[in-house]
Amino acid sequence: MAPNIIGSTFILAETAIADANNNKMSATGAPAPVKQAPAAPAKTVAPAATATPQSTEAKPFKVQVVWHNILLFIILHSMALYGLYLIFAESAYLEILPIYLFSFLGGLGITAGVHRLWSHKAYKAKLPLRIFLMLCQSLAFQNSIWEWTRDHRVHHKFTDTHADPHNSRRGFFFAHMGWLLCRKHPDVGSKGKSIDMSDIEQDPVVMFQKKYYFVVMPICCFILPMMLPYYLMGSSLMVCFFSCSMLRYCISLHGTWLVNSAAHFYGMKPYDVNISSVNSRLVSNITFGEGWHNYHHVFPWDYKAAELGTYNGNWTTAFIDLMAKIGQAYDLKYVSQEMVYKRLRRTGDGSHIAALLDANNNDVKESAPTNEMVVHLDHDLEENAVWGWDDKDISEEDRKNASIVNKEQQCKQE
Repeated sequence: MAPNIIGSTFILAETAIADANNNKMSATGAPAPVKQAPAAPAKTVAPAATATPQSTEAKPFKVQVVWHNILLFIILHSMALYGLYLIFAESAYLEILPIYLFSFLGGLGITAGVHRLWSHKAYKAKLPLRIFLMLCQSLAFQNSIWEWTRDHRVHHKFTDTHADPHNSRRGFFFAHMGWLLCRKHPDVGSKGKSIDMSDIEQDPVVMFQKKYYFVVMPICCFILPMMLPYYLMGSSLMVCFFSCSMLRYCISLHGTWLVNSAAHFYGMKPYDVNISSVNSRLVSNITFGEGWHNYHHVFPWDYKAAELGTYNGNWTTAFIDLMAKIGQAYDLKYVSQEMVYKRLRRTGDGSHIAALLDANNNDVKESAPTNEMVVHLDHDLEENAVWGWDDKDISEEDRKNASIVNKEQQCKQE
């Protein structure tokens, strides 16, 4: 438990320091004293006028720590560590199989479900697949589909600004999990109101889960992962709870969080050097294909979330392609090679193979991964950032040049 307490203390210090920088306060930390003007005649004084500047003065944002969330995360990580201990102490090595199975299913609920399907509208799914992905997303326990989608669309629309729920400018730890340990910046709520959620609210599967979330989620996330290996494998109930439920849940959380943290700090930027998101093979292997993040932020409506031509490091794309073959997924949108090459030549860091070939095989120095501090990036100046296919700000050129596999009309004819 000690490491968790130390980590919690660290996040408080780091968040406070980062927020002090983000507020862009004066170097002294306090406003400069205002010189008093000579007294004016009584009849010319307007009392309301002197009060107006003070009433309209913006107050700097102050971090409010959510202590009960910190306590819950300390308990969760302690139980997960105990579950890891029980695997070795009880020689319960077979429990690794259900841990991986439920981690994979929960991962699909996040990657193929709430991320690529609902948040970005990168493809469409029929009712049976949507129900399956809803149950898998409930297994992952990362808020309801509706809330996850809203926060993620805000993240793409206002990346690395105060409106970004896990703003990477506030540090690696904040982007990883610290954002869940304190109150959201007011901009998250105010800017979030501008995000169109009407398409999500028209999906009965999403609204059913939202209404009965605290019934569906505990069953999917904690009860089934515990009871199935208990009955099918004959393991002790204690081992099943602490390892298959708590340890598995904790691991899946950190896997998802790596996309918000590591995939915004450590990697290459073949497609756009001006944004913080990077391509990371390690993160992709952990998250079934979500680590090609530089590509994803440039083309958020691509169902592959990557340019790769194989499924290596992108099992989510393999799953969606399989669902398309059996008729459950359709309108799979992806970016043409021509669009990719145009973008990487214009804004990439030169690490893409196409950019290297453009050098006509001259002796070109290898481009080092671009990992400059994200605080120096001008995200506030970005225009027309989009969260996905149905975003009204998506360019007509992107819509016109997008490629679509397994179109809806073809599915109906078949």
